Amino acid sequence: MLRAFRLTRNDIVALDSPSEGLDEAIWIDLFVPTPEQAASVEALGISVPAQEDMEELQLSSRLYRIDATKYMTVVLPGLTTDGRRLSRPLCLVLAPKRLVTVRYHEPEALSVFPERAARSGAGCASPLRLCLGLIEEMVDELSDTMEEIGRSLDSVSGEVFDGGRQNRSATLQRALEVAGRFGVRIAAVRQSLLTLARALNYLEQFPVESENAKEISRLMAGHVRDVAALEEHADYLSARASVVTDATLGMIDLEQNKSVSMLSALVALFAPAMLIASIYGMNFEWMPELDSKWGFAVALGSMVVSGLATYLFFRKRGWM
Repeated sequence: MLRAFRLTRNDIVALDSPSEGLDEAIWIDLFVPTPEQAASVEALGISVPAQEDMEELQLSSRLYRIDATKYMTVVLPGLTTDGRRLSRPLCLVLAPKRLVTVRYHEPEALSVFPERAARSGAGCASPLRLCLGLIEEMVDELSDTMEEIGRSLDSVSGEVFDGGRQNRSATLQRALEVAGRFGVRIAAVRQSLLTLARALNYLEQFPVESENAKEISRLMAGHVRDVAALEEHADYLSARASVVTDATLGMIDLEQNKSVSMLSALVALFAPAMLIASIYGMNFEWMPELDSKWGFAVALGSMVVSGLATYLFFRKRGWM
């Protein structure tokens, strides 16, 4: 899919026919581009990176420049074409006359940015400002994700520490699963922030040749500070998720120990009765009380008394 937007006086609007008039576009968004769509963009003098190149981990493959065009690949969470939520690379191609984004998944920032471009701190008067506005939207999306994770961790920790006694095992199992999922999401957010920080640091290396150079530099520095603050918050959330996971595992161990203790107590509770029954089940020729009229009743009574005495002893010691 190819989307193209042109600059108006105060905003960006979508081109009626993206396949035509691309030379007027200030922003071109390529989503799983076809060879024909990639060729139409390359006709403007912009090389479209392949998905394999975008997934390379080397900085030389993610941050580089061809002539005056800068290529910056970041990693963002989003929906893939088959409906899964995964972190995938997104390439920001900043050319002198336009911004091109190349992606193979659907980050939320790319979906909502066309309506919010004019309201961003950088505005949309130039490709560089448009790029900074898009990065601002990405940072806001990651911030919202961490706020959601923080609220969910509060809820899960409440279930672990303040949960009732009913269905305790199911509650702890659910808490462990949720904490694990949030740990994975926090790691994905941390990776996204790292790639955004690298992209901003790379962008700061090039001087801005305009009358608003100081303002652009100030905006970049502000984004760098925001990303650094979110990285610290991500570390804090990661530590909280680890605490919840460790606490849940500890609670599960306690519940299992209680179950094992209860089983052990039940076994010990019936041990005296089993001893009496095994003694009177011996097949010797002479056995005490074997010919007694009350032998059976005495044996049953001895079993009941021994079991009751064992139970009272366990209750007094707090084992049951």
